Amino acid sequence: MTNNAKYFDDLVNERRSVRVYDQEAEFDHASVQRSLERATLSPNSSNMQMWEFYRVTSEDLKKEVAINCMKQKAATTARELVLFTVRPSLWSERAEFNLEEMKKGFEKKSLSEKDQNRALSYYQKLVPILYKNDRLGIRSFGKKIFSWAVGLKRPMVRQVSKKDITVTLHKSVALAAMTFMYSMKSEGYDTCPMEGFDSKRIKKILNLPKDAEISMIIGCGPAGEGGIYNERVRVPNDKVIFEV
Repeated sequence: MTNNAKYFDDLVNERRSVRVYDQEAEFDHASVQRSLERATLSPNSSNMQMWEFYRVTSEDLKKEVAINCMKQKAATTARELVLFTVRPSLWSERAEFNLEEMKKGFEKKSLSEKDQNRALSYYQKLVPILYKNDRLGIRSFGKKIFSWAVGLKRPMVRQVSKKDITVTLHKSVALAAMTFMYSMKSEGYDTCPMEGFDSKRIKKILNLPKDAEISMIIGCGPAGEGGIYNERVRVPNDKVIFEV
């Protein structure tokens, strides 16, 4: 095992969901910013980066948000709360961003016009097909039928509906959240991801964009006494890890 692998192994084993935070211990709030910047480097579907992270640092706002996190101690004692959200409506803006960055990259690479057009068509044609939807779900239904029909003859992506794409976005932001939590641990602080919250009220309190979907809220800070409720328990590896 290399030194880097050992360090990461230690980091993974030491990271726990801490539910009580020390209110008196020093806390470097800049560590949250650094960790979020690292989180933006996380892998995500098609590099669309349709995520937004919101830091709640105001004591008054933290109190209101914590109340709507069902008064979980991980929220009420957190030194900061961080919301990990997805923004489905940003697909066009993000696709355009990727297109422009891709064109800049072409200037540094010797790609044929055919290869360039093939690469660009992904964001010009495929992404709009996947991400553009309507309120009635007609486009989603059409895409599901098309996917089913094509799948009769050859391999085909089946998760093409509006609901499927939303799941994909939440998968991507979850990867960023995990990067954030490992980063915070490397900074010497602890975290706790929470799903039990009133998303409607919290969106109103923080004046979040209408289409924002809160994937999870993470409390963070220096661990307090009794912050870890019990010993870590995991299902045996042979029940979840398989070789096929």
